[in-house]
Amino acid sequence: MAHEGPQFRRDLLQELLWAYGPCGQEDAVREVCRRELAPLVDDIWVDAAGNLIGLIRGESEDAPAVRIMAHLDELSMVVKRVESDGTLKLTPLGTMYPANFGLGPVAVLGGHEQFTAVLALGSEHTTKESERIWATKPDQGDKALDWPDVYVFTGRTPDELTRAQVRPGTRVCIDRSKRTLIEVGDYLGCYFMDDRALVTVLLRTAQLLREQGKRPQADVYAVFTVGEEIGGVGGSYAARNLPGELTLALEVGPTEPEYGTTVTGGPIVAYSDAQSVYDKDVADRLMDIATELELSPQAAVLGAFESDASHARATGLSPRAGLLCLPTLSTHGYEVIARDAIPALADVLVEFLV
Repeated sequence: MAHEGPQFRRDLLQELLWAYGPCGQEDAVREVCRRELAPLVDDIWVDAAGNLIGLIRGESEDAPAVRIMAHLDELSMVVKRVESDGTLKLTPLGTMYPANFGLGPVAVLGGHEQFTAVLALGSEHTTKESERIWATKPDQGDKALDWPDVYVFTGRTPDELTRAQVRPGTRVCIDRSKRTLIEVGDYLGCYFMDDRALVTVLLRTAQLLREQGKRPQADVYAVFTVGEEIGGVGGSYAARNLPGELTLALEVGPTEPEYGTTVTGGPIVAYSDAQSVYDKDVADRLMDIATELELSPQAAVLGAFESDASHARATGLSPRAGLLCLPTLSTHGYEVIARDAIPALADVLVEFLV
């Protein structure tokens, strides 16, 4: 599977990983995608929900359009309240826990100022008198660390935070200093491969179609969605308003023994998840294409997993749905993918569309 070449824009993936894109505030990521997508599509716009949409016209006017979705947003946090000492209490946006990302630097996206602060628990050198800390120690209270246990140290007074326009509702992200790609042999690791690696796949797919002079059979809507981590908000809106019957989501795919999937294997094709059963003929076709390309695809029945496509299917907004996943170690944590997984997935998509 030696797919990586000059067309795999590792620099683009890094730029996307560094851009902050909390739910409801995906502007920075969307602008990078708009810049890259515009030269590759026949039309481009942002809809009322904030989704970025690129239209690639197909050869047939009669074939139903296809919507391919990769989401712009990332797992993030939102300020629940500002304490009298200038610290912040948080609640998550999406399924994440403090242990997934660890204590350390966070970016507070104030309305008037963006600054770095520290997600903290408190000193390990404490006794039961410090109940909140003591309860999370494995050799003491042995309670799993959760959001009520941690806080953000800002180093600022409440008045200074007010001037920075930090208040309940302000987004807090894992700081850029923790979002640099690392190499682990033939693999790449970073937070937020979900879903920046798949955004890169969708952009690469549009690039390959343009460079190879290929037209898909039907119109293709490349949809970069908002709010996927909080219930597939943008994807559902796009499925309701765009033409077509099939919604195909691009996602990270969990690699665990319970699903029979590994990060060393090929693309993961889902037949169902916690929200919906995907169309078998679509999944079978994706499996066949990946097999023909000698990519060793992995079929999976996923639990505790949802996508833009399954949300749209489950709510009756899309009559057909599919899910194509990039094998990912430690989803919703420090995620690891194979170096050649992005170009491999794009190759499958190109063949599926043409």
